[in-house]
Amino acid sequence: MATAQQVPDILSEEFAGNPYPAYRLMRESAPLIWHEATNSYLISRYEDVERAFKDKASAFTTENYHWQIEPVHGKTILQLSGREHAVRRALVAPAFRGSDLEEKFLPVIERNSRRLIDAFRHTGSVDLVDGFATRFPVDVIAEMLGLDRADHARFHGWYTTVIAFLGNLSGDPEVTAAGERTRIEFAEYMIPIIQARRDSLGDDLLSTLCAAEVDGVRMSDEDIKAFCSLLLAAGGETTDKAIASIFANLLLHPDQLAAVREDRSLIDRAFAETLRYTPPVHMIMRQTAEEVTLSGGTIPAGATVTCLIGAANRDGDRFAEPDTFNIFREDLTTTTAFSAAADHLAFALGRHFCVGALLAKAEVRVGVGQLLDAMPGLRLADGFDPVEQGVFTRGPRSLPVEFTPVAG
Repeated sequence: MATAQQVPDILSEEFAGNPYPAYRLMRESAPLIWHEATNSYLISRYEDVERAFKDKASAFTTENYHWQIEPVHGKTILQLSGREHAVRRALVAPAFRGSDLEEKFLPVIERNSRRLIDAFRHTGSVDLVDGFATRFPVDVIAEMLGLDRADHARFHGWYTTVIAFLGNLSGDPEVTAAGERTRIEFAEYMIPIIQARRDSLGDDLLSTLCAAEVDGVRMSDEDIKAFCSLLLAAGGETTDKAIASIFANLLLHPDQLAAVREDRSLIDRAFAETLRYTPPVHMIMRQTAEEVTLSGGTIPAGATVTCLIGAANRDGDRFAEPDTFNIFREDLTTTTAFSAAADHLAFALGRHFCVGALLAKAEVRVGVGQLLDAMPGLRLADGFDPVEQGVFTRGPRSLPVEFTPVAG
């Protein structure tokens, strides 16, 4: 197993500034690296990360989530396996697909997108991150759950603290403590709401979760609270980063932006290619249940494995011209890009494939479409160059744009 001392450390400023050259070195010369600081093995090749996500022999598990996720969310479905996982997923999944998504929640998505856009469509300029992307998915999830949108600042604060905890690769004790406090604060907020909703069910997602039953199993107050916490953090952070990244990528490729503006069915292609090229989440961890041999060597049983999605999605053995953003590429299947059969790895794969993928797709399709309608002549603000930031999750922290003002 090569250690490849020339590869920048994933905790270094050089890596944070631009991880893609480091990813290339890893794939080519060090596809399996022991990383002392995170006490984990780094894997970077597509075939290896795909295997870790899709493994059907249970060699790769989510046991690591007991220490990585449970301290901030409580026990979630991500930690479960076998029948227990199947039943819990069956309790929550129907709300994120089919008629529930189309009939109940699509109007919520459209309404929240319009409300945010109406605040700036007449101005001719906006920071798409601050003015739309960071607000839109949290507002949608809050309304889906039947929560008070006036608490947006609290929701945003909680989920950013949770994401900081998950991405705390250096082990900063203050970040750890803040994340653990968030679990307590969110429980104090949510549990009374859940209990009240059980007594007076409505047409919202929280009521659906309270009433859901599969094979005689219902979700406890703690189960629902943990799922809502996970939904706010995962759904908020990933869709936030995805929308900002889609526009950054398209603005840097004007011909593709023009194509999407002309044919809105290409929004799905732009989203899928963004998930491959600049994924919102760059790494997901797994734990080995037994000794596992991958392309770069052998990992012992009981080890934490950091799956580098950002590296695997640019593997030249899987994708042609992997460092090129191209919504028309032929090796990325759009029809399966938001399912467990996706070519990219941004939503993971297998039994722990992201349950909210179709919700994200609907949010992006509506949000991007309405933004394009409201911003003719869209262009980057003079002198601004979009720069990604982050290591665990990654995307533009700011995206100031200018456009021709449009009346509401």
